[in-house]
Amino acid sequence: MSVKYSKDHEWVKAEGEHYVIGISTHAAEQLGDVVFVELPEVGKTYSKGDEMAVVESVKAASDVYAPISGEVVEVNNAIVDEPAKVNEDPAGAAWFVKLKASDPSEIDALMDETAYAEFAANA
Repeated sequence: MSVKYSKDHEWVKAEGEHYVIGISTHAAEQLGDVVFVELPEVGKTYSKGDEMAVVESVKAASDVYAPISGEVVEVNNAIVDEPAKVNEDPAGAAWFVKLKASDPSEIDALMDETAYAEFAANA
């Protein structure tokens, strides 16, 4: 599966039976230098659209929303220890959480890369 995007600028990618979630490169650029990241606890469950994490930059604080429903099975503590990683590799090493999806079909409602690029350009 390719990467899918939400209107809240999160990305989702299937990895085995779990889904990796992070913020888009566009979102990281809009935030500026990230100085703080707060991640949820493993085992916590979210519905699509719930606030799941917080990112603070020198400009602003932003919530990170669950693009799909599910249970947190892993968090990326590396970005808590080094928040600047979010700016360096938002679409890769700076992922936020891995979810076990409660309804994998929700992913179908998200945008593909082309649709997201157009959405972000007009946001």
